[in-house]
Amino acid sequence: MQPVFRFAPSPNGELHLGHAFSALLNHELARRQGGRFLLRIEDIDPARCRPEYEAAILDDLAWLGLEWETPVRRQSGHMDEYRAAASRLRAEGLAYPAFMSRSEIAATTASPGWPRDPDGAPLYPGNERNLDPAEAVRRIHAGDPYTLRLDTNRASDRAGPLSWHEEGEGPEGETGMVEARPGIWGDFIIARRDVPTAYHLAVVVDDAAQGVTHVVRGRDLFFATAAHRLLQALLGLPVPTYRHHRLILDGEGRKLSKSNRATSLRSLREAGATPADIRRLTDIDGTLAALDAL
Repeated sequence: MQPVFRFAPSPNGELHLGHAFSALLNHELARRQGGRFLLRIEDIDPARCRPEYEAAILDDLAWLGLEWETPVRRQSGHMDEYRAAASRLRAEGLAYPAFMSRSEIAATTASPGWPRDPDGAPLYPGNERNLDPAEAVRRIHAGDPYTLRLDTNRASDRAGPLSWHEEGEGPEGETGMVEARPGIWGDFIIARRDVPTAYHLAVVVDDAAQGVTHVVRGRDLFFATAAHRLLQALLGLPVPTYRHHRLILDGEGRKLSKSNRATSLRSLREAGATPADIRRLTDIDGTLAALDAL
């Protein structure tokens, strides 16, 4: 099977050095393995994603010397696929409409001992797991705001034990076969009322649709893989090999942010940086040399 790699940015800001490192790594691994390199635009958030950011992303990647297959997959053009996947999970009793507002969630989970997910957010209380279906439909028709959440315990019981093959390294040195523990995310969101998907659902549907065999991304998404493995199992989707790579940090040891323009490729280009400078700043060649030595 020909390896398939992808780089999947969101057009909600300018690319920074961390994005450049991930894109370069995916592109180079695809080239070295005789594989394909795909670009995907993850634009499911209409409030934050803008055409001008997408145009800048394409321009920055081309400036770096990257080439990708066309047409580019844009999530905004595949909402029916996500809607079908979410509807299937709901029809199988694995997802439920959740009506609690952010303020209600905050009030319910305010106790110091309330469990939190890897991103630090409190786990959803799950008050509506056993809500009468007719009442849920009534509230939806009445226009009550809601999200669709996965009943993670029930879904995990259905899926059974899960794992993935990690070629990189997790935050605590995890590598090789890694046990997936989706319960760390609680009942996570798979769709919203105004958008028929959320990140976790869209990314697994996309990877399967594009035939992605290798997911190479930042270590900050390591724990998200547990949620992705659960959805893959429930939907009968293929499982890629994963490689979570180091993050490019700022001078204070923090993950780079799109809100800090100082490390954006656009600002570096305007200051006279070359593609070779970006390779040096990200130490992409050192990373590739280390992989060659394994």
